[in-house]
Amino acid sequence: MTIIRDQETLHRPFRATLSQIAGLMVYEVTRSFKTESVVVQTPVTSTAAEQLIGTITIVPVLRAGLGMIHGILEVMPEARVGHLGLARDEETLEPIAYLNKLPVDIDAGPVILVDPMLATGGSASAAIAMLKDAGATDLRMICLVAAPEGVARLNQDHPDVTIYAAALDERLNEKGYIVPGLGDAGDRMYGTV
Repeated sequence: MTIIRDQETLHRPFRATLSQIAGLMVYEVTRSFKTESVVVQTPVTSTAAEQLIGTITIVPVLRAGLGMIHGILEVMPEARVGHLGLARDEETLEPIAYLNKLPVDIDAGPVILVDPMLATGGSASAAIAMLKDAGATDLRMICLVAAPEGVARLNQDHPDVTIYAAALDERLNEKGYIVPGLGDAGDRMYGTV
């Protein structure tokens, strides 16, 4: 987290570190996924094992959420990826949807919404509503940095969705940015600061 918070970190190490943190967070997020017992044949004998039930879908909120996908897919290469495009209106701080490309059978298993920042909670709440409208019922969210205001908003709007955050920061400032935060994750990731 120190690397991605540091304003001197350039886009390449920022992007790599963000991806690595997301990959590490997957272990905690998937701990509660449902499994079933199966029997597999090893080179020596057969043995009982556990395998995940259902198809895992990862849904990044564009564009910053894309930076988390590679790290997650390194750990769960079998997951499929949907996309939600949401932009924040800088005056109203409300989300505006511009893309919704999800698997038709989104309810086939657990869905993980990914976005590096959970600030006001508006975009995350809108994204979760879009996922629920598409049929998703088993939802979780991964973010790197969350503000208490965003967590409260999601807990109010979607109390059934568990939030996994690498850091819970102090607050939002008057512009709706997380303090201390890490700046605009998308701009820092792609070098458009």
